[in-house]
Amino acid sequence: MRKKATSIPVNHFADEYNSGISIEKVSIKDLKIFKEADQAHRHDCHSFMLLEKGTVSIEIDFKRYTIKSPSVIYMHPNQVHLILAFKGIIVSTLAITNENLNPEYVQLLEDITPVKPLVLNNETFAIICEALSLCTKFSERKHDKLYHSLLKDSCNALVALVISQYIEGSKSVDKLSRFETVTKAFNDMLERNYRTVKQPGAYAKKLNISTPYLNECVKNTTGYSVSHHIQQRIILEAKRLLYHSDKSVKEIANELGFDDYPYFSRLFVKVERITALAFRNKNYE
Repeated sequence: MRKKATSIPVNHFADEYNSGISIEKVSIKDLKIFKEADQAHRHDCHSFMLLEKGTVSIEIDFKRYTIKSPSVIYMHPNQVHLILAFKGIIVSTLAITNENLNPEYVQLLEDITPVKPLVLNNETFAIICEALSLCTKFSERKHDKLYHSLLKDSCNALVALVISQYIEGSKSVDKLSRFETVTKAFNDMLERNYRTVKQPGAYAKKLNISTPYLNECVKNTTGYSVSHHIQQRIILEAKRLLYHSDKSVKEIANELGFDDYPYFSRLFVKVERITALAFRNKNYE
């Protein structure tokens, strides 16, 4: 049976100099590093894992992935994850706060979230390893006058390299159609406002377009309506809280901006085909 928590556990990355940047290399011998693996959690920063050797099975927001080396995994601070199993691994990790990231990179990471683990070819893997090695070397030069600048700038270069791999196969912003541009703007706005804004018309108003046109853009791009995306985002957060915390269903409904608890309950059943309490009990087993 999984552990209960008052809320979704957050793993706080600490570093000796409170730089907001943590770099580690872990091998199969360092099992203590994975003591958190028995409980799903979020991070308080952006997390990058370079799987150099071995295989890892991980669950990210209720989706399971089996990852083989060489691969890179990015996880947004909002995402809840659980390491299910690993075998013969060597993994290097970078944890970095928003304050230390180039603002442009923060936005790009928001745009590509959620992402799947990315398998690397040998050339890209070698370049990322070199960049990570440089970051590690700078992290050890704590007495340099510009220590933090060196560390931050090198880590931003590494982050940019990883982001570039994620967006390489995707369509660049300047090539997006009008429908895709509107859909992207809607998704960005939804992520920031799903707790407080739940009506398609409210998003259309914020985007200065009509509700029918917003729905046309989103449905043409994704195959689903604006309402569908709003409901899916709300229920994802509800499932996170139901599964990873012991807050009551009513408390979760309130946290997600629902004064009408019965309405929230009906919405959950509509989306998941199961009651919120049944979902929780099923996953406690």
